[in-house]
Amino acid sequence: MTASNGLPRERVVELLTEGVRGLLTERGDPVPADLGESTRLIGEHVLSSLELVSVIVQLEETLADDHGVTITIADERAMSQKHSPFRSVGTLADYVCQLLAEQA
Repeated sequence: MTASNGLPRERVVELLTEGVRGLLTERGDPVPADLGESTRLIGEHVLSSLELVSVIVQLEETLADDHGVTITIADERAMSQKHSPFRSVGTLADYVCQLLAEQA
C-alpha cells in the first residue's frame, strides 16, 4: 500500500518501529527481536501514554520535515473509532496511510 503522496506504507512502519525502538532503548529495556507491525503499542504496557504521544509527535514531525505532509494523528476522529488505531504498529500505520490518502 502506498499513500497517494507516494509514501510507502513500509516507510510508515519503519518510522514507527524506529520511534518505539528509540524509546525502549532510552528506558534501558530490551528491544524485541520481532519488533514490527504486530508489536502492541497499548494494552500490554509496551509504551506509556506519554511515550505513545512522543512516538506520534515524532512521526508527525518526520512526515512534515522529510516528506512535506502535515497530518494530525491523535485527534477526536482517531479517539472515536470503534477499534483504536493505536493498538499496534500495523494498525497505526494503516491509519496514517488513510490520513495521507485523504490529503490528496
